[in-house]
Amino acid sequence: MSRTYQVTGINLKTQALGESDKIVTILTKEFGLIRAIATGARKHNSSLGGRSGIFVVNQLLISQGRSSQPATPTLNRITQAETIKTYPGLTKGLGKLAASQYLAEIVLCQALSEQPQTELYELLNEHLQRLEALPKTQGLDVVAHLAHGVFHLLALAGLTPQVQFCCLTQRPLTPDLTNPNWQVGFSISAGGTICLKAWEQLRKEREKQRKEENSPVSNPPYQTLVHHQHIPKISSRLGAKELNMLQHLSQPEIMQIDAASDFGWLSVEHILRQYTEYHLGRPIHSATLIDSYFAANHDAIV
Repeated sequence: MSRTYQVTGINLKTQALGESDKIVTILTKEFGLIRAIATGARKHNSSLGGRSGIFVVNQLLISQGRSSQPATPTLNRITQAETIKTYPGLTKGLGKLAASQYLAEIVLCQALSEQPQTELYELLNEHLQRLEALPKTQGLDVVAHLAHGVFHLLALAGLTPQVQFCCLTQRPLTPDLTNPNWQVGFSISAGGTICLKAWEQLRKEREKQRKEENSPVSNPPYQTLVHHQHIPKISSRLGAKELNMLQHLSQPEIMQIDAASDFGWLSVEHILRQYTEYHLGRPIHSATLIDSYFAANHDAIV
């Protein structure tokens, strides 16, 4: 990489630097995550002011920083910026903005530096466009599109939860939409959905084996090593409709929803949130905004 290079990137995070500068974290197609100083961006008449905003896509000319001490980290500087695209619709509703920041947080954890990140860049922009295109009368459609985006980001990272098969038996799971009492388990540690009948059978077998092992018998002249199948912890339980929603998320387009009644999307988002936080090893802070915005429907979350 030369001292000055050109990239296309979307701003994901900003922080103040000194009295008038900004540090901008940018996801670029060519070199992944970069952090660069936007000199004077906080001044009233700065040309970089609007171009350094969140979710602004720019064609950038970046100048690499220099340091007299090799061990001292340096920051690049934005020399030129030409805006290609903006998402003004994301800031016109708290739900859309919170969902966009939620996706950006995940991307910041997934993206690599000094490596091309074209797929991640395009996937994020695709889901930001979908969120922006939602009507102003925001409802649970925002949560549905958020869950769709999270699932696709997990898939790109190779962390997709298993939702088509039981993680214990490897048998396909088909939700019975005619049975209001039909349920399936979801285990974060096991990596996806679990047939509750198979899980309960395994639990009973382990309990029986434990009783037999603890029963008073004479000590044999040899030791027998027995391997027991691990019983995964059930993190959540889903009904047939919620599993159907979860299984549909692998598709390119989100399923048609009735925003007035599909509260199951809150459960689906909550399960994906826990699963994502488990694999990222950190909480998704923007999720608290989602909880606040949809507090009226939050009782539907398992």
